[in-house]
Amino acid sequence: MPETDVAVVGAGAAGLSLAHRLAGHVPGLRTPSTVLVDAPPGPLRPPPRTWCYWTVGSGRFEAAVRAEWRRLRVRPRTGAPVEGDIAPLRYRMIRSDDFERLVSRELDRSPHVRRLEATVEAVEDVPGGAHVHLRDPSGRARVLSAQWVFDSRPPGSLPAARTILLQHFHGWFVRTARPVFDPVAVELMDFRTPQPTHGLSFGYVLPTGPCEALVEYTEFSRRTLTPDRYEAAVRHYADEVLRLGERQVLATETGVIPMTDAPMPRQTGASVFRIGAAGGATRPATGYTFAGLQRQTAAVADALRRGRRPVPPAAHPARSRLMDAVLLRALDSGRADGPELFSHLFARVPMTRLLRFLDGDTRLHEDLSIGLRTPVGPMLRSALELPRLPRRPFDPPAAPHPPALPAPWPLPAPDPSAPHLPPTETA
Repeated sequence: MPETDVAVVGAGAAGLSLAHRLAGHVPGLRTPSTVLVDAPPGPLRPPPRTWCYWTVGSGRFEAAVRAEWRRLRVRPRTGAPVEGDIAPLRYRMIRSDDFERLVSRELDRSPHVRRLEATVEAVEDVPGGAHVHLRDPSGRARVLSAQWVFDSRPPGSLPAARTILLQHFHGWFVRTARPVFDPVAVELMDFRTPQPTHGLSFGYVLPTGPCEALVEYTEFSRRTLTPDRYEAAVRHYADEVLRLGERQVLATETGVIPMTDAPMPRQTGASVFRIGAAGGATRPATGYTFAGLQRQTAAVADALRRGRRPVPPAAHPARSRLMDAVLLRALDSGRADGPELFSHLFARVPMTRLLRFLDGDTRLHEDLSIGLRTPVGPMLRSALELPRLPRRPFDPPAAPHPPALPAPWPLPAPDPSAPHLPPTETA
């Protein structure tokens, strides 16, 4: 007999979300026993980070929402900004520390979920279930047997793909000496940043008050930057573009999200599945993951309670993934000007409809109308080219000075030359 019905490997957003959905009792449905395996403190645990998503009404993790906004703003390289009310949607921010505290309180009260701190060395399919090979903090090896295993850890490498771009970013949580932020609107994409030779860049501002905000520099490109270039890029955006004046940096946030048309396998064995970013919950064209993994873990939890085979569903419709593949190819090939494309889309398409499209919640005629507002020639050439392109493995060159970035997959060597900004002091 397995030791537990369900083993959840990894206590990031996906692992915690699935464990939280299995913690309570639902009348009329079974409640599977669950073990959540969390890595010991150290390099295997991700640093604190911010998750954003949009939704209608309140949600399951309402108490962890740090801030929310009804208005979004996109700034082209030149000209007037595009701003819109996204009601009935709300753009929401959750800090990972708040999320973990909320979920941990619920798990501590549940008789159905047990937490285990250990390093997972391997997951093995066996007849009737799976074995999770563990090593506890004292170094002792043990095996956890389960009927089903849901692995949220990033795999060792990305699957072969036709296009792979990296969304990499560095941000400051700042407090300014004077009120400079508009607390009712998110600066979703501010293209007044120096643009790299390949790909695109933009600023991103989440204001939590007139004097406080998360201010980030983001790039979509093939290579990451060196740590000093990220600092230079954020400093340039804060000082030269936003003109924040006197300010204090309270904390920093850095990360990398692969944007790829690679099919992410959601099942790796008869009883072993992947969830979260490892299971394809990331939207390839945007990097948003939180909403997708909530749909995925909700479906898994429902299947487990009803005694069905709990194969994680695709977090995004096939049509959306195909359109993302075309967009990524157009951006990577240089056929489409990224800042121009996104600025034009937000100017021509109602923001609520565009957000629904990015969440895979639009109908075919809506998708077609949005597609016609992109540069049709470059997108059509990219679409016709896709079937002929081979899928190649992501095989980055060794980086002599790896960037200080939390990243789930091996990264290419950092690009020390972009963006082209003067060196500055570290904040």
